Amino acid sequence: MKITVEIQNLKCSGCEATIINKLSRLNNIKEVLVDHEYGSVTFNLNTPEDLEVVKKTLSKLGYPLVGEHNKFPTKAKSYVSCAIGRINK
Repeated sequence: MKITVEIQNLKCSGCEATIINKLSRLNNIKEVLVDHEYGSVTFNLNTPEDLEVVKKTLSKLGYPLVGEHNKFPTKAKSYVSCAIGRINK
């Protein structure tokens, strides 16, 4: 099943790289695409439970879904994730 979610704090290709890297490592998650212009992540998954795992992973990285809490600590995590993504590109 193909899903697209809109996320917060997505700024650049460094963020994209981190998200693609982390989500691609999850079981049952395939074909991860990130578009920082639109703030969206698209991926294939097998079950609704897989979607919950993706949401939690994105939030831990600092990229909560649109509409979820996005306080300063979460924004700070996104900057760290972004920097890591730039280094690992």
